[in-house]
Amino acid sequence: MGLTIERHLCLTFNDQQEIVDEYRRLGVDYPKFFKMDSLSKMAFVASERLLDGYCERFIPRDDVAVVFFNSSSSLAVDIDYQKTIQSNDDYYPSPSLFVYTLPNICAGEVAIRNKFCGETSFYVVEDLNIKHIYSVVKNIFGSSNIKFALVGWVENYSRTFEVKMSIISQK
Repeated sequence: MGLTIERHLCLTFNDQQEIVDEYRRLGVDYPKFFKMDSLSKMAFVASERLLDGYCERFIPRDDVAVVFFNSSSSLAVDIDYQKTIQSNDDYYPSPSLFVYTLPNICAGEVAIRNKFCGETSFYVVEDLNIKHIYSVVKNIFGSSNIKFALVGWVENYSRTFEVKMSIISQK
């Protein structure tokens, strides 16, 4: 049996404001969105667009997996945080920079929002390698009762704001 891409989208943004604008355009009410880092915001916006009208959402489902990848982890936020602690004269560590950060939160927030209780994971890999992603997703389908997986490349580093996300099923 092979994997089938049911839906796919690619989004790029120039900055955080464009991500927020897209969120507002969608008309979603999810207050935790504004606490998220850019990585999580992009995944959230993409998942909202991709899942809209596709499946029953907001009821617990253990047959849906959320699997995301990138190559920079949460380095963009880490660099911003480093700027708040690097000078003894201008030392202002900001815990607010670490609220809703880290790649696991990116995947976790999408799963929580939709009540997807299947496997949820975020892999930090060297580069966007479709063969590796295919292998990971194939294993998820082979070892569980997953009906479909929300799979994405979510990258935010060095002025890169991009997300490529698909709904994948096994046929």
